[in-house]
Amino acid sequence: MNKPVSKDPLHGKTLEKILEELVMHFGWEDLGAIIQIRCFNYDPSIKSSLAFLRKTPWARAKVEDLYLSIQK
Repeated sequence: MNKPVSKDPLHGKTLEKILEELVMHFGWEDLGAIIQIRCFNYDPSIKSSLAFLRKTPWARAKVEDLYLSIQK
């Protein structure tokens, strides 16, 4: 029996993996210019960015949208 395939393009992707891929693709400086949030522009780290993104839905949505835009 086949499992239904998720239509969610982010299915199986953790926020940490998404952020790591964006940092590898753009670097912190460009990522901070594209999405202007403090955790990307001042002493950026994956840990501090994850903490902010997990409690800030609008910022997480911007990160997810940017990630989806580079997947096309």
